Amino acid sequence: MKGRRVFEINPGHPIIQNLNAACRANPNNEEALRAIDLLYDAALVTSGFTPENPAQLGGKMYEMMNSALAGKWSVPAAEIQHEQPLAAESTPEQQPTNPETYEAEVVEPVAAGSKKQ
Repeated sequence: MKGRRVFEINPGHPIIQNLNAACRANPNNEEALRAIDLLYDAALVTSGFTPENPAQLGGKMYEMMNSALAGKWSVPAAEIQHEQPLAAESTPEQQPTNPETYEAEVVEPVAAGSKKQ
């Protein structure tokens, strides 16, 4: 048995106001429609529902992140144009070094009633 889904919104929230303005200006705005779709999917997940296609939800999130972050931390074109010498031609001082690798730590949440004394 599936639970009834009710999508409640706060009309005063800045996200809703921005989406409303975007849709009023251009009802077929693809970016706004994708954002609304992602907003609904996010509401489902935060309400405890499992998305029908988690990979598709992840793709939507990555697409939106890419759109939001585009150009914010990009490398200047001048830095990209400098070619690195081939490994056979480079001296040991010129060879690239491997960046430090970090290992992630998984921390499980503790339930409110099960704290250790």
